[in-house]
Amino acid sequence: MRIASLDDDEGQLEQTRFALKTMGHECHTFLTAKQFQKMLLRESFDLLMVDWALPDSTGPEVVQWVRQHVKEMVPILFLTSRQDEAAIIEGLSAGADDFMVKPVRVGELSARVTALLRRSYAEQVPKDLSWGPYRFLADQCAVEVEGQPVTLTKKEFELALFLFRNSGRLLSRAHLLESVWSPEHTDAQALPSRTLDTHISKLRSLLGLQPERGFKLVSVYRQGYRLEALNDALAA
Repeated sequence: MRIASLDDDEGQLEQTRFALKTMGHECHTFLTAKQFQKMLLRESFDLLMVDWALPDSTGPEVVQWVRQHVKEMVPILFLTSRQDEAAIIEGLSAGADDFMVKPVRVGELSARVTALLRRSYAEQVPKDLSWGPYRFLADQCAVEVEGQPVTLTKKEFELALFLFRNSGRLLSRAHLLESVWSPEHTDAQALPSRTLDTHISKLRSLLGLQPERGFKLVSVYRQGYRLEALNDALAA
């Protein structure tokens, strides 16, 4: 998963980034609310971590800003060194989904992040990997479309599956590149700029992502792509 962490303590950010990396997540770190907010306006993340004490804002103010300006209901983990009930209530009331009291313990961080991601995204992933007329066959690297198999390359299959698993979410270009092309956290930016667009175009054609099949793959200018389920029943 792609996680953004905001904290004014560089040491804490590095500890968090390393802990999340060992869990298999990609963590992007920010030292100021301004940097964090600027990135959220053009990038997508699966989870946000927000500290209370910041040089240019406060944790609750940032959480409120996120809920007002970020359309996706991305889960937020609130961090604070304050242990009084009033602070915790303020953070949760601002829109955070969970909280942790500093100093951060790796075991607790792992448990809370895992629980938040499971609650937020588990329902979007059918156990049989089927969405309407689309059924994914992982062992064959193929997708059945209305019962007819369509063979894909490994990257085409991974990209298609990621889009369906996140149906309805606006995913930034960097989010897609990191998730599909950079599983070992290599530099996604080193890829040719048209790589993603070419794969998206091919998937539209190969899978027949058209309204009559209940799904539409749309491009959002300067942001990314979103796979839209045109009938809620098809996405179940």
